[in-house]
Amino acid sequence: MHGSSDVAHLVDRQPSVTPERLIAQLIPPPTFAEVGFDSYRPDPAEPSQAAAVQACRRFCEQALQRRAGKKKLFGKRAVLPGVGVYLDGGFGVGKTHLLASSYYAVGEAVGEAESKRAFATFGELTQLAGVFGFVECIDLLSDYALVCIDEFELDDPGNTTLISRLLSALVERGVSVAATSNTLPEQLGEGRFAAQDFLREIHTLAAMFTTVRIEGPDYRHRGLPPAPEPPSDAEVADRAARVDGATLDDFDGLCAHLATMHPSRYLTLIEGVSEIYITGVHPIDDQNVALRLVSLTDRLYDAGIPVVASGAKLDTIFSDEMLAGGFRKKYLRATSRLLALTAAGQAGRTIT
Repeated sequence: MHGSSDVAHLVDRQPSVTPERLIAQLIPPPTFAEVGFDSYRPDPAEPSQAAAVQACRRFCEQALQRRAGKKKLFGKRAVLPGVGVYLDGGFGVGKTHLLASSYYAVGEAVGEAESKRAFATFGELTQLAGVFGFVECIDLLSDYALVCIDEFELDDPGNTTLISRLLSALVERGVSVAATSNTLPEQLGEGRFAAQDFLREIHTLAAMFTTVRIEGPDYRHRGLPPAPEPPSDAEVADRAARVDGATLDDFDGLCAHLATMHPSRYLTLIEGVSEIYITGVHPIDDQNVALRLVSLTDRLYDAGIPVVASGAKLDTIFSDEMLAGGFRKKYLRATSRLLALTAAGQAGRTIT
């Protein structure tokens, strides 16, 4: 596809996100728009994957029963507390696929119009509480049958307390919660802050969930060759100019632009973009820059937008020192997803 030589740039975009847009975004991302339990392909060598499918099916049944089940309490009708499932596993074992499948299964069971559900990243959930207020956020979500949280992470004490209390209140009101993460519930926050000071909140979160462990290799890299040698800056610019809907940015300029907005706006930042082209990629030594890049990578992966980049290989962005720190799993997840996105960019295809 040939477009104008005037390539668009992400750094020229100033996205805004209204409260209404935040609510409208509470659905599975495009990459997982058509998934279901039947389309999940368990690895025969990993029994935990097939077991996870069955565990999620049971969870959906329990969530619907809890939401519909009423009991008499001193003459009043009361909603039974919700249930929780926590999908724990490494990168690329299909956790998000199963989470989105749970979202759709609950909707299909009772009809889309009758079952309010939310699907959000952990960051989107904290942003929702920040925009609407804690009490208002509880009121907003309390009549939902299911809240799905992808990549559950607790990066600071404030978020630990906020999400613990928010989910506790929702579960009490009959909302069931499904979450994915690379860290077991009782280990959330470990190595990132003084977790012992927040054990009560962390243990409260852990008690809400039935943990389902999913083993297996990263499916995104099955059969993929090592990270390819990056093209030159000129090659990246030339390719970007020939693709309709593409954007072209310098790595440092893009990183600086990401710092001007909350990560909740990154989804709007890349809206309508067909492919992302970046020049001058190099290793990062600033953790704030790295975490913003992780957030952007997650949004790109969710949207299935291929990436073509020059400079350093994308599996070298995060240094050994950074990978040894408390955000190791975030960086490894981002690396896995970046490699999948660049493989798609090399092949000229979208993520599936």
